[in-house]
Amino acid sequence: MSLLFTLAAFAVTLGILIVVHEYGHYIVARWSGVRVLRFSVGFGKPLVTKKFAPDGTEWVLAAFPLGGYVKMLDEREGPVEPADVPYAFNSQSIYRRIAIVLAGPVANLILAVLLYWFLFVYGVPGIKPILGEVPFATPAAASSFHRGDTIIRIGDEPAATWQDVSWILLQHAVQKSVVEIETRNERGEIATHQLDLSGLSSDELDNDFMGKLGLMRFQPDLPAKIGKVLPDGVAAKAGLRVGDEILSVNQTPLDHWQELVQWVRQNPGLPLTMDIKRGGDYFQVKVTPDPVKENGHSSVGKIGASPMVDPALFKKLVTEVRYPIGKAFVQALRKTRDTSLFSLKMLGKMATGQVSWKNISGPITIADYAGQSARFGWVPYISFLALISISLGVLNLLPIPLLDGGHLMYYMVEMIKGSPVSEKTMEIGQQIGIAILLTLMLFAFYNDINRLVVG
Repeated sequence: MSLLFTLAAFAVTLGILIVVHEYGHYIVARWSGVRVLRFSVGFGKPLVTKKFAPDGTEWVLAAFPLGGYVKMLDEREGPVEPADVPYAFNSQSIYRRIAIVLAGPVANLILAVLLYWFLFVYGVPGIKPILGEVPFATPAAASSFHRGDTIIRIGDEPAATWQDVSWILLQHAVQKSVVEIETRNERGEIATHQLDLSGLSSDELDNDFMGKLGLMRFQPDLPAKIGKVLPDGVAAKAGLRVGDEILSVNQTPLDHWQELVQWVRQNPGLPLTMDIKRGGDYFQVKVTPDPVKENGHSSVGKIGASPMVDPALFKKLVTEVRYPIGKAFVQALRKTRDTSLFSLKMLGKMATGQVSWKNISGPITIADYAGQSARFGWVPYISFLALISISLGVLNLLPIPLLDGGHLMYYMVEMIKGSPVSEKTMEIGQQIGIAILLTLMLFAFYNDINRLVVG
């Protein structure tokens, strides 16, 4: 059932993004007077075909769903009746051809703006950017951050949620800069810190870079009392139930849930003796944490249990980001712009070796994220959809033959030299484009499989 849900979420994601992208090409082609022969969602053998009058466009759902295309009347792809030549793509002015090709990626970016606009008007929940314990000998400790500090601003950008903090710092970390961070402590006092991000390696950027900096999210001191038990987890198999209070582990008394977490994480595969209080009864259980790979490296222990949380306490730690309709639109434009530019920067740094190629994700990872975001609710799913739409738009603008950006590159050359690029040049470019895209796909699939195997 979980796999079916993930596949369904992935199919919906792909369907929306492909239809929006190709419809961008389609609508601008129609506005430009070009005859569209086929609008296909997917490649390969058509499964469903339908024609609607009066334009005669063939609407197709094909067997291989990872993509789509709009086929236009074009003299380079087959004979065209003399009377139909004015409606052929290749007969259009270079500016119209550029507009038609550019319309697909732009449609994806417009979709992202609309989705973010809706979210910012509706309200996006998030965790307040309050710092937890700051580990010794970390950049955050050297910059005098303390537990309970609330991050207000990073550089010139306000930070309303923990997600904002992570996103803004990641952009600065890629540049390996020193960034100014403004905080407010529990007494309401404002302080400014200079955080040096230059020491982060490319591998640390791939994993938990916030932890490497010493910036940990605030965790309240919860009692060591179980609030949820996974049905097939180690805790359930050991007989632990919701409401059980864990008094000690290996005869060491516990004061807080976090102390239990440390015991479990640090002892993967090793038996732990726990003293339990259930109502008025006291007894012992032995629990052996499951070893789980974390970030593809060391194993940590997990038992499949979470703490009992007071809803009033949780409410104090969450916030909701919401703007008036006009300001929400401006924020949506800014979010889409910043994400697009950051994606381009990351691609550039991957090309130069400054950032690891492990950041490239393929369909397996995207499907997994689609399923996860959908399970958390429609707000996280819409946010995920906006992010993937931006990624698709940016990727298609890269100057790689076969992609929209490759066609735009040919048109730029045509504008400079005054005549279209030769068929031979385009053929060579197509072969290069296929080689590049196949290489990227291999990297993406390798990373997907690697994540599945090592975590």
